[in-house]
Amino acid sequence: MRSVPAVVAPWVRTRLRAAPGAALALALLVALTACLAGALPRAVDRYEDAGLRHALGQAGPERTTVRATASIPEYGESGEDPDVSFSPEAVKRRFGKLLPVVDGSVPVDRAQSSYGTTTDDGSPALEPWLPRPTGLPAQVTLVAQSGLAGHARVSEGRLPRTTGRPDVDEAEAAVSTATARALHIKLGSVIHVPRPSGPLSVRITGILAPRDPAGAYWSTVPLLRTPALERLPEPGPPQTYWHGALLLPPDATLTVLSTGGNPFRYWNFAPGTAGGQAHDLGRLRSGVASLESGPGLRRARSLTDPELTVSTGLDDVVIAFGRLRSGISPLVGVSAAGTATVATVVLLMAGGLAADRRRTELALLRARGVSLPGLTGRLLAETAVVAVPAGALGLAAALVLLPGVRAGHAVAAALAVTLTACAALPLHAALTHRSVRLTAPREDMASVRPSRRRTVAELTLLALAAGAVATLRSQGASAGQLVSLAPVLTGVIAALLLLRLYPPLLRRLARPAGRLRGPVTPLSLARAGRTRASAVMPLLALLTALTTAAFGGSVLAGVAGARDHAALLTVGADARLDSATALPAGLAARVRAVPGVRGVTAAAITYEATPTDGVATVPLVGVDPPAYAGLTARTGLGAITAKQLKGPDRHQLPAIASPAVARDHGIRQPFSVRLADGSTVTVRITAVRDRTPAAPAGDFLVVDRAGLPSSAARPTTLLLTGAHPDAAALRRTAPASATARLLTEERARYADSPLQTGAGHVYTAAVAAGAGFAVLALLLALLRAAPERTALLARLRTMGLTRAQGRRLLVLESLPQALLAAAGGILTGWAAVHVLSPGIDLTTIAVASSQTPGGEAVLRPDPWSLTLPALTVVTLAVGVAATQAWWTTRRGSVRGLRAGDPQ
Repeated sequence: MRSVPAVVAPWVRTRLRAAPGAALALALLVALTACLAGALPRAVDRYEDAGLRHALGQAGPERTTVRATASIPEYGESGEDPDVSFSPEAVKRRFGKLLPVVDGSVPVDRAQSSYGTTTDDGSPALEPWLPRPTGLPAQVTLVAQSGLAGHARVSEGRLPRTTGRPDVDEAEAAVSTATARALHIKLGSVIHVPRPSGPLSVRITGILAPRDPAGAYWSTVPLLRTPALERLPEPGPPQTYWHGALLLPPDATLTVLSTGGNPFRYWNFAPGTAGGQAHDLGRLRSGVASLESGPGLRRARSLTDPELTVSTGLDDVVIAFGRLRSGISPLVGVSAAGTATVATVVLLMAGGLAADRRRTELALLRARGVSLPGLTGRLLAETAVVAVPAGALGLAAALVLLPGVRAGHAVAAALAVTLTACAALPLHAALTHRSVRLTAPREDMASVRPSRRRTVAELTLLALAAGAVATLRSQGASAGQLVSLAPVLTGVIAALLLLRLYPPLLRRLARPAGRLRGPVTPLSLARAGRTRASAVMPLLALLTALTTAAFGGSVLAGVAGARDHAALLTVGADARLDSATALPAGLAARVRAVPGVRGVTAAAITYEATPTDGVATVPLVGVDPPAYAGLTARTGLGAITAKQLKGPDRHQLPAIASPAVARDHGIRQPFSVRLADGSTVTVRITAVRDRTPAAPAGDFLVVDRAGLPSSAARPTTLLLTGAHPDAAALRRTAPASATARLLTEERARYADSPLQTGAGHVYTAAVAAGAGFAVLALLLALLRAAPERTALLARLRTMGLTRAQGRRLLVLESLPQALLAAAGGILTGWAAVHVLSPGIDLTTIAVASSQTPGGEAVLRPDPWSLTLPALTVVTLAVGVAATQAWWTTRRGSVRGLRAGDPQ
């Protein structure tokens, strides 16, 4: 008979069949972590791109369009006839040459780009039927722009046509609906435009409605769609006149040349905002600089005209956006680094848990001759079979859920997660079983001192982390990537120090506790003092998560506070009604009946009040002292008392002044103030306040309204208080001459940028993910110690320990470490806030504007953000320990004695 060869079961298949639950748990952990890791860079790209498009849209085409212009060429310079250079074919041909030059530096929206001819100055139109607000004649500008038929809808008449001869005395033109309405232009109207060879009669053949009024075609030069009421730059009474555009046919470029007013050619290139990508911001800035005064401009001049000029405000918009992004990016980096550290710790702990559960199996394999490379290779293969497909699935989910342009960063992040998950178990096994031993060493013995190698490694990490934190403190935001690592660095320092300090402290406490009655307290302290080397990882995860949450909560609280303060300094109360004239007598009672309004304070504000010993005007605010004093107390803006506005002399009104007014006129020195109607009052400054609700921004004088003349005492402003005033009902109640402003609307205006809201959402999601991973790390640590605890309780039960004592033992054993993590989290959170506060510009993040009424906002630790996550950790740790104790004590002692043994 032939011998049957021995069949060896494949290692990977055998291991997966032996522990399908552990493989499924690892796959879920890797898939979730890879999905979150891949989603983070995609989410950052999405909100940054949306923020860039929002910034370009807010700036408008008037600032963002790249505009190239060239005036009339001189015969001696270019040798080209102006009639040739201004011909429709020449202007169009040069547009085709400039397009690739501009598109190579700035993405161009060809549909909204245009070219044509116009003049620098308007020409006076002397028709008597044109409106003259102050007697000055209206001005008109002739514009021959390409693509008129495709960008306008004919509302009346038809599109203008050209005769093909530029020397004729008549031309056809169209106007926009807004121009026709403002200048009283009708179909068939004739406007005479002066020119050197005689007036040009322009007949209006059509009134056009722009298809996209906000697009670059119509808004690069807003005069094309909307006439302007301009003012002469001369002193004295304002002299205004209307200025509108007459839209000639696109091929009537030579007609513009025949008029005066400095004709020139132009080529407008609208930026393609739909595909704006924030990661190309540097390339966009360099491209704009090249077009304005660099190689791009030289190439454009060589292709078109030596005197060509290129101008745009796009660089200013990009710089402002980059400044806002640079202020927000460190915060997102802090959350990303903290969450990544906690997730890495969880993956390593998962591998450590698997290695601990298989310690006996792996030690047996080493004892039977398996080499260390062979052992780690087998473990790597069985882990990769589970982790690689799970990582690919998580990455695919991230790419599908968050579509975007770039995928490289997401792939790299998911790949890092997968490699970490694959290497955790083999590396832990290689470190544990690098030498063949008959028995595994105990790591929970109090007499076992840390090795010298571990001491050197910890001191090295401590020195590096302390140096990095010192660099952060001195350099602030200029420290680069170190800003993002602040929670991790402080967490490393705190974890190393606490793990070194708390075991001796607990052992010292265990000695006097031994004199107490009962074994639970001394035994719990003794066991808590026997720290394991593996306790570093869960403590680091908890400290990093707590630090990130505390720092993030402090930032969000600071941002909310800065927005509330800036909105309050703009409005002065929960809502206000302002009017240039006196408000109706019964308006205050009607406003008080509006839903959400709790109180109404009237004020009479005279903005043209002028002190007789000065030239600058100062707003004079007349108020009712008791009501206004209550308002200042509620809002916190320059709190006063009613007595400060009351005085014995009715001819000298006590006044509350801003610091600048008090400095100019002195305190307790009477001076006269001339009102708008010519009457005067005498005031005496009795107190100085930085702010006041009626005039929260700028200088002011606040007096008793009863001492003012009747013409100046009638209320012009109503200051409202209430939790949520009904905006719609308030505007319906207010007269047409009054302007309503609400605190909630003003606050919402500060957070309208997708860059701000997107960063806030990403940060909140990252902190939540970090907290979830920290909870998972805590559960893994408890799960790792569960077999030992179960066996301990079973042995103690055989010695007479009751179930209630066993439960208290497990709870008290976990309490010192939970309190340690909570205290360390509060300490590291406080330290991270103080380390990073010099480099975090909360004002930019909160209001996205350098001109804010609230001044500079400073990052400060938020008490709730420091204490609430720490208390949550303590509650969770105690709850999990109590649950474990309850479940363990339900099992029999004989069964519990087998916990941890090979089955």
